[in-house]
Amino acid sequence: MHSYLKSIGFSEIDTKDKEERLLNNVIRYANTTSMICVDKHSDEQYVEYCSDVGPGFGITVRGRMDEDDHFHVDHYFPYYRSNIVTSEEESFISKKSENDSYGVICEDYRVGVSLIFNLQNAVDYLRVSSRGEDVFIHPVKLSALALEGTILFPTLKTEEEVRSAGEEILQYAKMMADAKKGDLDAIDSLTHKEIDAFSMVNERLKEEDIFSIVDTSFAPYGLESEVYRILGNIIRVRECTNVFTRERVYQMDISCNHIVFGLCVNAANVVGVPEPGRRFRGIVWLQGRIEFDKEPARTGFSD
Repeated sequence: MHSYLKSIGFSEIDTKDKEERLLNNVIRYANTTSMICVDKHSDEQYVEYCSDVGPGFGITVRGRMDEDDHFHVDHYFPYYRSNIVTSEEESFISKKSENDSYGVICEDYRVGVSLIFNLQNAVDYLRVSSRGEDVFIHPVKLSALALEGTILFPTLKTEEEVRSAGEEILQYAKMMADAKKGDLDAIDSLTHKEIDAFSMVNERLKEEDIFSIVDTSFAPYGLESEVYRILGNIIRVRECTNVFTRERVYQMDISCNHIVFGLCVNAANVVGVPEPGRRFRGIVWLQGRIEFDKEPARTGFSD
């Protein structure tokens, strides 16, 4: 069973029989526009079925259709589609070794780490990859699924402190981009900033809690490359329902390290009441869509 099924309201899928029935329903109730075929070989096709079980979230099943029109499941995953453009930086796409899914590395320097996520619209990529491209600069819409989460109060900041923090993140991103190009001054400045930040945090920890010092954070978690531990500000919250199980699901827009993305989590697994202005803390599986038919607006340090 996919561990993130419960994020979209399928917390009772705990046996192979239940899982098989669920996938059969996804295939049966998928809209005709959700079944997309791309010729991969002379005698079979790559097929993707998508079925929503709530507003913007559902399950994707991928596999192969043989010459006798028999569908063979390769893999499946729960999804949440966000309409927020998170990044417009360079993306590198590669096929995963275990199945017909694709991973993406997005070099957005505002976060401080390379964003690695599961590509939701693999069929769109297969269409454009016939041109031999594996590196793209197109808008990226990131979303995340969380198994559980905790709601925290916000840090106390003045408007001036919020504005200054935003400027510092953009300045940091520019230095990261310059450092990647080999700028020694940028590398030296980054080193000093890291040392200063480490010293400041250690000093403040003598009298303060870590969550009053760190406003937001975005860090890789464990051995899986697409999983992160996040602490982010909640911008928007919507409560909705899985139409099959009637389980409640929270959809949130999260601002974290100056990037914004959508997040979906089962309401039963959230400690506290999510509201705009508060913070969400949890471990998430990152996924997203690349808008291959749209070109980004290239401005500032990313040129």
